[in-house]
Order: sequence, then structure tokens, then C-alpha cells
Amino acid sequence: MRIVIAMDSFKGSISSLEAADAVREGILRVHPDADITALPLADGGEGTVDALITGLGAERVDAEVSGPLGEPVSAGYGLKDGLAVMEMAAAAGLPLVPAEKRDGISASTYGVGEMIAHALRKGCRRFVMGIGGSATTDGGMGMLQALGFSFRDRDGNEVGRGARALADVTSISAEHIMPELSEAEFSIACDVNNPLCGPRGSAAVYGPQKGLRDVETTDAHMASYARICTEFTGKDMRDYPGAGAAGGLGFGFLTFLNASLHSGVDLVLDTVGIDSALTGADIAITGEGRIDAQTAMGKAPGGVAKRAKAHGCRVIAFSGCVTDDARAVNQQGIDAFFPIMRAPVSMEEALDKNNAFRNLADTAEQVFRLL
Repeated sequence: MRIVIAMDSFKGSISSLEAADAVREGILRVHPDADITALPLADGGEGTVDALITGLGAERVDAEVSGPLGEPVSAGYGLKDGLAVMEMAAAAGLPLVPAEKRDGISASTYGVGEMIAHALRKGCRRFVMGIGGSATTDGGMGMLQALGFSFRDRDGNEVGRGARALADVTSISAEHIMPELSEAEFSIACDVNNPLCGPRGSAAVYGPQKGLRDVETTDAHMASYARICTEFTGKDMRDYPGAGAAGGLGFGFLTFLNASLHSGVDLVLDTVGIDSALTGADIAITGEGRIDAQTAMGKAPGGVAKRAKAHGCRVIAFSGCVTDDARAVNQQGIDAFFPIMRAPVSMEEALDKNNAFRNLADTAEQVFRLL
């Protein structure tokens, strides 16, 4: 029996690779001679770097950068043969901001730019960047500031950082940008298609979950900033699908760094070589923390199911929980799904890494006993 495991992380609990290890353990209790290939999986958000480092056999590098609120953080990324694999969340992710400090107006992507600069100085010229899970709504301005772009107010002074500084921008200078940027290529893992501004824009849709209170004012300031950026570059990316991703970081990449946006799932799956692994396989196993109707619609397990069906595999999914509408995934390539919770427990107990590993392994064992 040939089995391919590609599990997404269970957010706040176990990583992609830990989930795969748990499923492998459960299967081997039943089929000790099973031929199992475990691949890391992510969708451009949390866990993307770990997935790609493993898939590429890259070196892990740590850069000391500014966190969302300016505090120092260690941001890890992968490095191999001139390619850097990164996730913006390592430098500007929402989990880096304590819940009581989230106001949505102060957080900056400056550390993302510092991370890119760190890799540029190491000779990297190709970048794969996941931009999910941001704490920011600064239109990518902080990242660009760290790379040498200057955003100035009406008096010619450099503006501050974060969304609160967007309203102060009246002019831009590229006089001091890093020269290495002219040779850099950026492939961005992005699975949202929101424009930068308006009712579907970065502030309106994602701002509240980051603590943003005055959404309308921030959106107006973002629109003013975007207009000046468009005039400076001659590129109008305000309504480009994905420009509003990561609080407008997508807009910053598209407008100033000639980046290309890609499906995060497909970018990761291609990088780790899933099609090669699925050739000749009997069963593909995937999953994530929660399975719902959206699981098969652009999320990581859905991407695995689509590839697996193209190779004639049965597809099984495991999750921490499922919703009432989860049956929709059965029409999108996932043949059967199984929640792993075995008894009523507190949220803390459910997320405990050891508990999650054991529950996942035990559930996989029982499913394969039935098979």
C-alpha cells in the first residue's frame, strides 16, 4: 500500500510535519510495511517556510528584525542556491502582537523589508514569500521603507510607520533603495483576491480582526497613499486581485517590486513535488485544524485532493473539528473526513500538542483498521 501524507498545520497546536508524523504512526500500527511518503504542506500563511525548507532541503537562516510594533524579533527563513523562502508572518504576524496591544493602526511591515534586505545581502535574488497572517494594515509601506524607499510628508520629512502614517504621505523617493532590488524576483503566495481599498479592501475586511477600530478613516488614508504610489510608479495596482492581502502588502509588492502573485497552495505543492509523490500512490491523506465548506475551495487540503484525484488516489482528511457544511468537501475530491476529538475537552486541552498528536494517531489507526 502506497500512501502520501500532506497535512496542513493545526493552527495553535501541531505543525504540518508533526501532523504527518502522527498519521504515519497510526497507519504503521496497522500496516507496518506500508510505503509512506510524508510531505510538508502550507497555503502561504503560517508554516509555509517550514514546509518549503523541508521540501527544498534549504538552510534555515535567522534574521534579527523589527516586529510589528518595533520590538526585536528573530525571523527565520530558508536559503538555497540564491533562493529565499519567507513568510511575512515571521516578522509582522498577528501572533507577535499580544491581544491587548492590537489596535491595527500602529503595526508595521518594516521587519519584512529588513528580512528581505538580509537575504539580498547574502546574495539571494529569487524570493518566495507567503503573506498570510499579518498584523498590519500599512499598504506595505514599512517593508518599502526598510528597503530604502522614502515616504515623506508635506515638509519633506520621513513619515512614521504603520497605518497611522499613511495619511502623512505626500511624496516618495527611491534615491536610496538597495541596488540589489533591480535584480530581485518575488513570487508571492496569496490566496485572497481583495482589492486594496473599498468595502472589500484590506481595512474593511481584515482590519477589525487586527484591532483596527476606525475602518473608514484608515481606508480613506490608504486610498490617499495608494494614489501617490500610483503616481510615483506609473502602475495602478489598487484593484488588482490580491492587492489588499496582508493589509495591503500585496499592493506594495505589486507596485514597487514587480512581484507576481500565485496560489499559495499550488506554489507549495509544486515546490515539494507532490505530483511526483502521488504517481502510483493508492491513498492520499490531508487535513487541517477545521474542515468546513471552504476547505476544498483554495485551501491546502483542497489543493491536495485535486492533485490526488488527478492521479486516481482515494483521499482521506483528518481535522480537529468539522462544521455542519463540511459535507461539501466530499464533492470536491475528499472521499471521507474524520474529526479527531474523542471526548468533550477544554480548548486548552484540545490544542495541547501531545493530546493532538495522540488523537490524530489514534484516529488514523482506527480508520486504517477499517480499510
